[in-house]
Formats: sequence, structure tokens, C-alpha cells
Amino acid sequence: MWILSFLPEFIPHLIFIIGVLGTIAGFVLGFIPFISTYKLPIQIISILILSLGLYLEGGLANDADWKLKVKEMEAKVAQAEVKSEKVTTEVVTKVIVKKQIIKQTGDTIVKYIDRETVKMDQSCPVLPDIVVNVHNAAAKNDATLLNFVTEIPVQTHNELVNPSTMKLPKK
Repeated sequence: MWILSFLPEFIPHLIFIIGVLGTIAGFVLGFIPFISTYKLPIQIISILILSLGLYLEGGLANDADWKLKVKEMEAKVAQAEVKSEKVTTEVVTKVIVKKQIIKQTGDTIVKYIDRETVKMDQSCPVLPDIVVNVHNAAAKNDATLLNFVTEIPVQTHNELVNPSTMKLPKK
């Protein structure tokens, strides 16, 4: 309730006590001459003050319940944050481990290719130089290692363009 935010906490209790005392005074002390003259207005005002006091007491109780629920939810949020940090740490650790495994696997493959290429170079005379050059250029990621043929002899060009004049080997 918005009115409770402006009032100190003892004011609703005080209003309730005044309402109770006024109601008792209006009904019980009606035989006293001063009170008997104003008995009806005292009873009506006391009941209204008692009603207001009860309303404010209910608002205080409701406000206390909501504050308790807020504290419970804040505790749950704090627990969820701790769990979230733990899970985040686990996820980051898993990602780092996976990246390390991928890097190690890639290094192993590169070492294997380098080792097997050397064997191929030594034991395979059929392997053309262009394949070795292409492999080396790809491994070093350097296209300048490739020797591009920029000039083709005219006779070779003409033979390639006109396949009917090519000399085919005899069977």
C-alpha cells in the first residue's frame, strides 16, 4: 500500500489502538454524563477509526508477506547465479579442452603428412615435381613457390588446339 510508505510503522498500530479504545469508551462508558451526550458520534468515529486501523494492519501484514517472498526469491536468484557461474566455468573448460585437442590433432596430421611426403620423395620416382611443388606451396601457404608456365611453344599450342594433327602413339 502506498500510504504505508509515507507513515512510520507505529502509526497504523496507534490508529488501531485508538479505534479499539474509542469503541470501548463509546459502548461501555455510556453512563458517564460527558460521554453519554456524545455517545453516538464517539461510537461512529471510533468504529471508523477501528476500520481504518484494521485496514492498515492488513496492509502491514501483506507488505511483510511480500518482503518475505522477495527475500526468498533473492536467495534463489543468488543460488542460481552461483550455479550459473559453475556451469559457465565448466563450459569454458570444455571449449578450451576441445580446442586443444583439435590443435593437437591438426599438428599430428601435419607431422604425418610431412613425414610421408619425405618418404614419397625418396621412394617414388614417378611423383612429378609439380605435385611436390603444389604440396609445398599449400603447406607453406605461399603461392610464389609455384612455378607457373607463362610461355607455351607455338607448336605445342597448335597441337593442343587441333587434336586431329596430334601424333598418337601406336598400339
